[in-house]
Amino acid sequence: MTALPYGDVDSHLKAMAGKAEGFGRFAIGGLHGPVYSVTTLADDGPGSLREGCRKQEPLWILFEVSGTIHLSSYLSVSSYKTIDGRGRRIKLTGKGLRLKECEHIIICNLEFEGGRGHDVDGIQIKPNSRHIWIDRCSLRDYDDGLIDITRQSTDITISRCYFQQHDKTMLIGADPSHVGDRCIRVTIHHCFFDGTRQRQPRVRFGKVHLYNNYTHNWGIYAVCASVESQIYSQCNIYEAGTKKKTFEYYTEKAADREEAKSGFIRSEGDVFLNGAQPCTLTGFSEECMFHPSEFYPVWTMEAASDSLKDVLHILTGWQSIQRPPVEQPIMRGRQLRGGNDEDVGLSEVEVPWNKSDK
Repeated sequence: MTALPYGDVDSHLKAMAGKAEGFGRFAIGGLHGPVYSVTTLADDGPGSLREGCRKQEPLWILFEVSGTIHLSSYLSVSSYKTIDGRGRRIKLTGKGLRLKECEHIIICNLEFEGGRGHDVDGIQIKPNSRHIWIDRCSLRDYDDGLIDITRQSTDITISRCYFQQHDKTMLIGADPSHVGDRCIRVTIHHCFFDGTRQRQPRVRFGKVHLYNNYTHNWGIYAVCASVESQIYSQCNIYEAGTKKKTFEYYTEKAADREEAKSGFIRSEGDVFLNGAQPCTLTGFSEECMFHPSEFYPVWTMEAASDSLKDVLHILTGWQSIQRPPVEQPIMRGRQLRGGNDEDVGLSEVEVPWNKSDK
């Protein structure tokens, strides 16, 4: 077995910044800001996760508590934030995170379960958001999607996540009328889709690189390529249950085109187990398919094997790991106001933030 990715990202607190593989590799989160400490499981108010996420300055958000945060409404995350659950066990329920018109977000080591309501996703990324990395999260049982990426959101990596007990798992690309979604680029790697029914993922328009994922016992199909999408499936494990069709193709007409089209899937080094049927599309030109090396030079990948499957059983989703060392003072839910606040303020942690660093 070759080395797994991200061997050094837990060496110190902010080692994750800029270390994602794939399209989300430039995501720095709150690298250039102070540490904000969540001290309450309350939905809002001083010391809450919501208070930290709404602040406009960069923050590296940590948790000093463990438990469940019941969200009464979507929790909007502003740009340049890291939500870092390492060292604690935090579950979000009720609603999910909304990444709207933001950039440079890292979400790490959280659980999402039991989101209720129309259009309620675990993590909803739309519109016009970019440079996002979602790592080591467990997601299950939401009324809509677990992760949805739509409306010109792009440059996103989803890694080492665990998906379970869900129907429409991941939608990439809103619908055939949103032709601006041609810009979408997403990398999904080292994830475990465990019995989720469909959309692992379903893609419209965008470019998606899948590698070293394990998709098991789907209910309709594993991966779906809709209108004009390009999916590069590389060294993944597809293990069927009752349903055997691995790849599905839905034909739709883009709003600015006369002819309806499906998408394309290129399968390279994938393993199909328990009668899984690749159902690859024939008759399309290789020129229609992107190659990941056009966009990033390296990624950590090994042959699909039983040992890879065993590792993904263990190392995906929320992990009971220690928090890496903190390099700077902690802002405990408050910032300096008028120069006389008792808590650690931004002026005491003079960390530069360059907004042009994207």
